[in-house]
Amino acid sequence: MNDSAVLRADSLGRVYRDGNREVQVLDGLQLVLQAGEKVAIVGASGSGKSTLLNLLGGLDEPSSGRVLMRGQDLADLGESALCRWRNRHLGFVYQFHHLLPEFDARENVAMPLLIGGARRREAWQQAEAMLAGVGMGHRLQHRPGELSGGERQRVAIARALVTAPDCVLMDEPTGNLDPESAAQVLALIDSLSAGSTAFVVVTHDPVIAGRMDRTLELLQGTLVERAREPA
Repeated sequence: MNDSAVLRADSLGRVYRDGNREVQVLDGLQLVLQAGEKVAIVGASGSGKSTLLNLLGGLDEPSSGRVLMRGQDLADLGESALCRWRNRHLGFVYQFHHLLPEFDARENVAMPLLIGGARRREAWQQAEAMLAGVGMGHRLQHRPGELSGGERQRVAIARALVTAPDCVLMDEPTGNLDPESAAQVLALIDSLSAGSTAFVVVTHDPVIAGRMDRTLELLQGTLVERAREPA
């Protein structure tokens, strides 16, 4: 399939069962994301934002519709192929860092590169450069337990970005950061999106949403474009 979009959700639906009752979380949702585009997803707690991110990242299967990444229907990939696809094309940043406690910052960030087959020296060099880019170049050999909450989140962000993926999915990426650290992360997002990396950012922060190209609100299972505030 010839599809110029980096990421596409086509008539996406997700239904959960609650006893004998069906709960429709997403209903015919549409999303098209182009290279280098930054999109904020906002909405009330419980509206399905995390469910949407899990579907876009191939971490969950839709009840209906499909998710395409660079024209590839994720449902057509087996589990091993899907893992390799995510490693090459997707980055994930969650509200909590999910770092591996037994590895230092450089090793955590290098992990996606090593899994993808990079040589150790090359992986470490790229990890060091990315950590420097998020203000963590002085903490390369510190393990997560030796870092503050904000520092851990910056390491997690570096890990998601180190492979220069086609798309990065972020769930409240600056929620645990101080204003200065959050500004560094936003500057890094701006720098990468100036190339070809696209971003989907779930956030409650109007400052972050205002820095994105579009803001979409999740309402009753679908995405509605929110008008831009006057400058």
